[in-house]
Amino acid sequence: MRPWLGPEEAEAVRQVIESGWVAQGPRTAEFERAFAQAQGVSHAVATSSGTSALHLALVVAGIQPGDDVIVPSLSFLAVANAVTYAGARPVFADVDLITGIATAETLDAVITPRTTAVIAVDQGGMPLDLDPIRDLCDRHSLALIEDADGAVGCTYRDRPVGTGADITAWSFHQDAVLTTGEGGMLTTDNPEWAARARRLREHSLDVSAAERHESVPSAPEHYPEIGFDYRMTDLQAALGLVQLGKVPEMVRRRRALAHEYQDVLATVPGVRYAADPDYGRGNFQSFWIEVLPGFPLDRDELLAWLVADGISARRGVMAVHRQDAYAGHSGRVRPLPVTERLTDHTLVLPVFHTMTAEEHRRVTASLQSASQAPRNRRGEGTPGVPPR
Repeated sequence: MRPWLGPEEAEAVRQVIESGWVAQGPRTAEFERAFAQAQGVSHAVATSSGTSALHLALVVAGIQPGDDVIVPSLSFLAVANAVTYAGARPVFADVDLITGIATAETLDAVITPRTTAVIAVDQGGMPLDLDPIRDLCDRHSLALIEDADGAVGCTYRDRPVGTGADITAWSFHQDAVLTTGEGGMLTTDNPEWAARARRLREHSLDVSAAERHESVPSAPEHYPEIGFDYRMTDLQAALGLVQLGKVPEMVRRRRALAHEYQDVLATVPGVRYAADPDYGRGNFQSFWIEVLPGFPLDRDELLAWLVADGISARRGVMAVHRQDAYAGHSGRVRPLPVTERLTDHTLVLPVFHTMTAEEHRRVTASLQSASQAPRNRRGEGTPGVPPR
């Protein structure tokens, strides 16, 4: 992944620097309004990261210490971390084999008597099937938090992702389609939750720094509860505003690259690749493949093959329940066979906006060559090294 940044972003940041206001201020407010409009929601609250957005979402949704919050294990560690920050316990759910995303069925299977919320994740720039999860949460009176991570530009049943959850968290890290370097956003139609999140991100100060700056004399400071320092800067927001305007073109380009991968890989036996689900349309933030038993190399050997061919690839999404950080206090209430299969056998191929036709051909040619590797290669010298 390489972010698509250019002179427009540089000019936007220059203007912020020249304004003298580089912390959270007018550009952040403008970015919030533009993002809310783009996503079809009433309120957007900018934050310092996607993780801080998730943490705030849990707090304003009323999650308490001792609660259980269901999360997919096949996700980045930050999802479980945010639950832990709130004093709750992450309870790990399995995922669907085809999409790699938790479903109403996999979430329902791990509901406990202490469950108060579900965090459903749009994994890898693919939308989740939200309506059945919404029904599940309504039946059990659970808060539904959507982690849209890098899902800007994805659609679910012809509408932007995130609009059916109680509250949605977004990440704008450097690997996201829309990037501000670091940064995140909360979106919700609940005005009380949005107002509280705005306070909490600024140490719970009930008057923003911009409002205090504009009042003469400045208003006295009042902090009604313990808050956090989760503010986005105007430098980041200036990047975000430019990037938001680029989203349609970025999604179009990434989908074109993914479809070219799909066309080639359809002729390569022993691999399975990411594709749109029938209920939505992804932005292909990442393009993953599963290395099946019929392929002559296993996943790690194929990674080594690609690296030796000068191609950057990485292992698929982690299984958080296997991480040492959650070995002693996580909620694993049943086996997670699909999660373990996918984390052990998937890898992510390069996809970025400026990827050239020649770079794309290099990747597909290397995969085609690897598919012809001798099956007895394993265990003989260095596995997964392409012939020169």
